[in-house]
Amino acid sequence: MFFDLDDTLYPSTTGIWQAIGDRMDTYITHQLDIAPEKVKSLRESLFHEYGTTLRGLSSLYGINEEYFLDYVHDVPLDRYLQRDDALIETMAMYKERKLIFTNASQRHAERVLSILGLEGVFDGIIDILQITPYCKPLPEAYQKALKLSCIENPGNCVVIDDSERNLKTASEMGFFTIQVGTQIRSPFADAAILTIADLPDVIPANGWHVESNV
Repeated sequence: MFFDLDDTLYPSTTGIWQAIGDRMDTYITHQLDIAPEKVKSLRESLFHEYGTTLRGLSSLYGINEEYFLDYVHDVPLDRYLQRDDALIETMAMYKERKLIFTNASQRHAERVLSILGLEGVFDGIIDILQITPYCKPLPEAYQKALKLSCIENPGNCVVIDDSERNLKTASEMGFFTIQVGTQIRSPFADAAILTIADLPDVIPANGWHVESNV
């Protein structure tokens, strides 16, 4: 089971993405000497052309990717998140392998999981640096995630994500897809849930088996 991290394990209304976005703007303005009024349009174009701001900045400006990730994720997560007992209970219901698959950094993922009370719950984290030079929604990113996870058949895996474009790639590759944050599923989602706490409505506990050769 591949779980996205941000805006999937927690609601998109927390404000975390806005805080991270503000840090991206500051980085681009001060580190790359780009006028503040041009930053928003630059980020938007990079996001659509390259998949993530990071990948675009790396391709065009040769930035230090690890420094960028550390900088933009340096936000006070405890202002936005807290322990989520419902989420913890839901995750405990599933004994299958559970992996975080994120375009963020491993350190950011670890911080989020710690605050939510999910330390030790997931069997691994596949972050943006592990799938470089790719990122979601590129199919190569999913292929690398499968290889890193020693999973041979996407059809035996579920991808749980809030992003329609990420789900589109996953669906086209044969994954079972679940969209989080809405009850109106996109054409690329096999199911839709408002929160991860609703996951048992789609997949019964112990009802999904991930193929692995490990």
